[in-house]
Formats: sequence, structure tokens, C-alpha cells
Amino acid sequence: MAQSKSGRLTIFSELWSFMKVRKKWWLGPIVVTMLMLSVLIVLTEGSAVAPFIYALF
Repeated sequence: MAQSKSGRLTIFSELWSFMKVRKKWWLGPIVVTMLMLSVLIVLTEGSAVAPFIYALF
């Protein structure tokens, strides 16, 4: 479990350093939007709200 968290932190730190060095700041909003949509889909997967969320897409 501890290795899993450190692995995630490594990915985020590498992404941040890539964006900082290469000046790819436009990637930030795309990544945040994708994370928010994925969390929304995971949280509404088993609920009664799911058909309404999927109808939006």
C-alpha cells in the first residue's frame, strides 16, 4: 500500500517537472478535467444518479 502511494506521487512529480521544464502549462487544465470526470464516473457508478450523468455525455 505504501509503495502504491509513493508511485502515484512519483508520477505526479514527474508530470509537474515535465510541465515546468518544457513550458507545457496548457496540459494542466486537461489533466485536472480528466481527473474530475474520472472521479465523477467512479463515484456515480452504482448510484441512481448514473443514468443522468451518462445522458450528459
